Amino acid sequence: MNSQQTPAQTQARNQTPATLPEQGAARPASKTPSRYSETALTPPVDVIEDANGITLYADLPGVSRDKLSLQVTGDTLTIEAESDLDLPEGLQSSHTEVGLARFHRVFTLSKELDTAKVSAELAHGVLQLRIPKAEQAQPRRIEVRTAA
Repeated sequence: MNSQQTPAQTQARNQTPATLPEQGAARPASKTPSRYSETALTPPVDVIEDANGITLYADLPGVSRDKLSLQVTGDTLTIEAESDLDLPEGLQSSHTEVGLARFHRVFTLSKELDTAKVSAELAHGVLQLRIPKAEQAQPRRIEVRTAA
């Protein structure tokens, strides 16, 4: 990051895949004041589309299930999480690469997706979301009869 760039300018450079354009969203205020209270990391995400829907993989290192919040409102998917990367008692960090403990990402979902059937799984710091296509958007075979 250029020393003259703000975190918002850096985040603006990191565009999401065209199938799920990201929206800007207000961040809730933290109850504990810190220099990071209004800041969150944008987790890297891979989106894979197939004939039956999309699978989204988000890297959320150190996040446990109880510190993860997934919400679908209308056509908007919001991922919010906090990591639990605490130092063992008696140890002190001499260097920290990632000092933020919050993640936040918002996506606009296609109307073709069935948001009522979203499934999620969190394993080893990777969130996997499966969002199937709505029945009317899925490919179907049309039977052709011969005329008599």
